[in-house]
Amino acid sequence: MAFRAPLTNHHADACLCPADHKHTSSAKPLHPDCPGRAYTQAICSCGGWEMKQSGKSYVKECRKRHLATHTQGSKVLRDLLRLDGS
Repeated sequence: MAFRAPLTNHHADACLCPADHKHTSSAKPLHPDCPGRAYTQAICSCGGWEMKQSGKSYVKECRKRHLATHTQGSKVLRDLLRLDGS
């Protein structure tokens, strides 16, 4: 099973910031109707990991690390279940 942890951007009032609302690297809005990104969130489909921070790059890096743990765990399981014994 492939786990997912999509990134979502949110405004200060906790509502979802639409994907077409672009921001500068400092979270200032480039869309006229956007109040700006207050935080970025990622929630893994495994149900055991969640990250919510103002720094989007930090959330992206932590998300990659977490998803890699699922890949490593799957590889270990595949190696244990190999039928050829090598």
